[in-house]
Amino acid sequence: MLSICIYGMIYLGSALMVYNIIAYIRYARHVRMTGDWAAERRLLNLPLILLVCFLFGYLAVGFLGKPDLIISGILFGGSIYVAMMVYLLRRITDRIKENEHLEGKLMAAEASSRAKTSFLSNMSHEMRTPMNAIIGLARLSQEDKGLSLSTQAHLEQIDASARHMLSIINNVLDMNDICEGRLTLREERFSFREVMMQLNSLIGQQCHDKGLSYNCQSLGEIDEEFIGDGMKLKNVLLNVADNAVKFTDAPGSVNCTVEQLEHEGEERTLRFVIADTGCGIAPDFMEHIFDSFSREDFSSTNTYGGSGLGLSITKTIVEMMGGHIEVESEKGKGTVLTITVKLKAVVQEAAQESVPDAEEEISLEGRRILIAEDIDLNAEILADLLEMEGMSSERGENGQVTLDLFEKSAPGYYDAILMDLRMPVMDGLACTRRIRALDRPDAKTIPIIALTANAFEDDVKASLDAGMNVHLPKPADIDLLCRTLRKLLR
Repeated sequence: MLSICIYGMIYLGSALMVYNIIAYIRYARHVRMTGDWAAERRLLNLPLILLVCFLFGYLAVGFLGKPDLIISGILFGGSIYVAMMVYLLRRITDRIKENEHLEGKLMAAEASSRAKTSFLSNMSHEMRTPMNAIIGLARLSQEDKGLSLSTQAHLEQIDASARHMLSIINNVLDMNDICEGRLTLREERFSFREVMMQLNSLIGQQCHDKGLSYNCQSLGEIDEEFIGDGMKLKNVLLNVADNAVKFTDAPGSVNCTVEQLEHEGEERTLRFVIADTGCGIAPDFMEHIFDSFSREDFSSTNTYGGSGLGLSITKTIVEMMGGHIEVESEKGKGTVLTITVKLKAVVQEAAQESVPDAEEEISLEGRRILIAEDIDLNAEILADLLEMEGMSSERGENGQVTLDLFEKSAPGYYDAILMDLRMPVMDGLACTRRIRALDRPDAKTIPIIALTANAFEDDVKASLDAGMNVHLPKPADIDLLCRTLRKLLR
């Protein structure tokens, strides 16, 4: 019985070694076919020679020798060990190839992402350029007092349609930043009163044009200034309020209340409630209201417009601000959205309290602005808009000309510079750095405002890092530009 067991292990081990040799030959062939082993191919033959030698050794012991239990056990165990090594080598090789494949896919995905970002950036820039002309010319034309009522109405519709297209462009860019994980919040000091003034100005005008009543009130005292991303906060409120106006028909109403909740330390929690008397939201759609591209039905899309991105972006930004958003709605009766965000308070210093707080105290009449703009039509429109507000302007066709004009001027000759980013010869970033490096008293202090179609977060950061004070996207909003100039010239 023992003899049968001994010879069984010998012959079974020999058969297993034959299998190992075949398996290794297949493995070596696989490596040669799939890997770059030009210098190592000869090395693949050495293990094969050893395996064949082991096989002859097993057979010699089985037929010519007198194996005992120890020898047969060692030989049998060696066969199993070799089988395991061959299997392990195959697994390692497959895993390496799999990792190389995944790495290739990752590199392709990153290249695709860069190409998509570059495409969106270029398309945004190219679309904002004609949008700047449309909105600017519509604004200038509306100042003509001799226009008929029908022409005035047409211009208002052109302006509204252009701004609607601009909001879609902005939403697409924001959604791309969210998907790519690049959306960030800035930590900067901003005026809460200014944010609410801009909100009330825009939404109030929309409500007036549509025949709706609008009311905004504060419940209790609210800090004057906060540290956070004021632009993103304004966009959140505009997205929600714009939807309220869009889905409410006359004679309806849109109401906004803001309240500063109880707090401890420097952190403040603000709660905004925006309510409308519009068409409301169906109960079965409520769970999808914050999904990207979600719209209740195509008939509402045709009636009210929209891309279905606004609320999805709003929810993401609100959560990044440490808050949340809630929706209550009844079909046919209206919708109430409650938004809470967390911001840091600014401790007011005594020296700052003596500074005039009203922007209206800073006059723009007679101010001289240097415009850096390579596109003739954009420069002409911007100059006309500034002239409409009582300012004069001079133009540099590119960054080098702008730098030369500033260098040759007397200190204090220009009150501010409006800087485009994409220009031939020298771009706006390089021009700003050169101006800030000049050895003259106003080089470090003159307000430089980026006024550009480059609207990505990376573009904003690049502008500020180069030494610009503020980054404003095109199309140029003359009201926002004037408020910014008053603030910087203060």
